[in-house]
Amino acid sequence: MIVNATQDGWEIIYHRAHALLAAQLAGQWRRKDAPARLYETLAAISHHDDLEKEWEEDNLTEAGAPMDFTLMTESKAEAGIYKIANLAKNALYRGRWVALLISMHISRLNEPSRGKSSELDKLLDEQLQNQQRWRKELGIEKEEVDAAYAFMQWCDRLSLILCQQELPADERFLEISKGPDGERYDIKQRSDQLVIVKPWPFQEEKFTVNIEACALSQVKFESNAELTQALQEAPIKVLEWTFVKS
Repeated sequence: MIVNATQDGWEIIYHRAHALLAAQLAGQWRRKDAPARLYETLAAISHHDDLEKEWEEDNLTEAGAPMDFTLMTESKAEAGIYKIANLAKNALYRGRWVALLISMHISRLNEPSRGKSSELDKLLDEQLQNQQRWRKELGIEKEEVDAAYAFMQWCDRLSLILCQQELPADERFLEISKGPDGERYDIKQRSDQLVIVKPWPFQEEKFTVNIEACALSQVKFESNAELTQALQEAPIKVLEWTFVKS
């Protein structure tokens, strides 16, 4: 989960909600420049974080605070290998294209950890083999798949910038990443709170996206069960961002 500190507690955004926000952003992309198999790509984007089940896991720091996903412990990382394997396998329920993009996402996130465990290495090898097989079966060139994944990664990064409150102050630009066209994109929030992206990649000249977040007023928790109950009972607030073509 994504954890942001507030004046009276915590703002919690579930990873599946972040993925849905990424899909909202993807749906706004300029149609003439859309990636291959757009709707299946949108499905991959909206489901790429389905392995996260915040109500069923240990999400407390040693100090008793909700644990942001960037603070993952070593034990959670080891357990995560089995979750990742299941995510890759279950993605096939939606088809090979969705599974291919999610497999590529697994590779990108976990290849830097190759060599740390034989189980992880085996999983990573399987992903590379699957990706090659699915590309061949689907009859699609690697370059086209890479462009679709770059699109997915771009939308994922933009969603995280919004969810993690990374928009710079004083109307300064922040790099998002390179898009599927290989071009760099930057984001800025104006003094009137409207958001712009340069160059403008979207179909409409103005649109709004949103996400739901849990507002926790309790700062510290004695157990994960207590945190889970608080999350399920917490008031929900809707966060919105309006993008405009400047």
